[in-house]
Amino acid sequence: MTYETALNKIHSLLTFGSRPGLERMRELLRRLGNPQDELKYIHVAGTNGKGSVCAVLSGVLVAAGYKTGLFISPYITDFRERIQINNKMISKKALAEAVEETFPILEQLRSEGTIITEFEYVNALQFYIHAREKCDVVVLETGMGGLLDCTNVIKPPLCSVITAIGLDHTAVLGDTIEKIAEQKCGIIKNGSAAVTSPQEEGAMAVIEKTAAEKNVPLIRGGDLPVEDVRLTLEGSRFRLYGREYRLKLAGFHQIENASAALSALFYLRNKRLLDFTDDAVEEGLEKAVNPARLELLGTAPAVLLDGAHNPNGIAALERAIEAFLSDKKITCVMGMLADKDVDSSISLLRGLFERVYTVPVNNPRALDERSLAEKFRKVYCDVTAFENPQEAFDRAYETAKEENGAVLICGSLYLAGEIRPYIRKKLS
Repeated sequence: MTYETALNKIHSLLTFGSRPGLERMRELLRRLGNPQDELKYIHVAGTNGKGSVCAVLSGVLVAAGYKTGLFISPYITDFRERIQINNKMISKKALAEAVEETFPILEQLRSEGTIITEFEYVNALQFYIHAREKCDVVVLETGMGGLLDCTNVIKPPLCSVITAIGLDHTAVLGDTIEKIAEQKCGIIKNGSAAVTSPQEEGAMAVIEKTAAEKNVPLIRGGDLPVEDVRLTLEGSRFRLYGREYRLKLAGFHQIENASAALSALFYLRNKRLLDFTDDAVEEGLEKAVNPARLELLGTAPAVLLDGAHNPNGIAALERAIEAFLSDKKITCVMGMLADKDVDSSISLLRGLFERVYTVPVNNPRALDERSLAEKFRKVYCDVTAFENPQEAFDRAYETAKEENGAVLICGSLYLAGEIRPYIRKKLS
């Protein structure tokens, strides 16, 4: 089977959508020999920051010499970003072989009336591949939820990490912070430990209650004694336990994400469940990358790409703009999905930009560029709708060069995935 054929088979399952429940996933894994039971995990759920926490966790574990599996969602430009070993995408051959070996089981299940969705199958693939490669630890990111997320078929992990919780996917997870937190906390299991990023009061109350009910220790990442924080668009520096560390991920929210990841790692080291040096921490932090999260793609003028697509993520983006680009005329290129909280996101971005270019997103759930432009015109005078994201970027980039300004592309990870290769090629 070729890689292209394998991808086509995977994506053919997209038509079945997303459906709650773990029964189908458990049956598929049972027929695959329950590969998930052969592995150790650090399980990560939350609304914002999951990918960055996973990047730091994986970076430190790889630097420490562990054969480290990584599963993230979604990918930006290459499907294989989702399944990595030692921070490298699996080969096209490895994915094709895994699909060839496992897809007949899906077809058998379908003939019996059990339909497996794309996300379920991709999760099964990563369990299958990571087990076959005998990974020491797998850093496992959930999809949108936790309790009913199809990653949540594992036995108690080494540790569960809950990143910042906010309002997103409310139609599925619930319309309050507390309801969403209950879903995210579904990954906390008796016999493990839990770590949390700083949270809103309602979310923290749910996390504390769940940890108490499950009788697991709760470690607060915000309690880590991080000092002397220095932030730039190129990344951050800070001191921890008398040692200076560098983090390539930009923005204060990334300090919080790194603190959550390090809190989990230090807890596991103290419990002798993992063994690593402070040198490994330094190397892992410096090498941790998470594309399209306040990613600096160009410097003259500054070109930033950010996939923030909900109010919490947009608020973090707003803080970063005010910290790093307050003296620049910014042209914003933005596209969003219609099922996101578009109005709240636009409100948070009021007054930050010189002009806004709205663009389509290549996704059936996208809000068209003209409708997005009309919403922006309630708070901005200079708004233009473009039918092509690349054309919008070219215009924004030339304008930024003329006025020594900056370009920000934001609003959707799908938009980021579409335009990132174009920008990197243009600016190379």
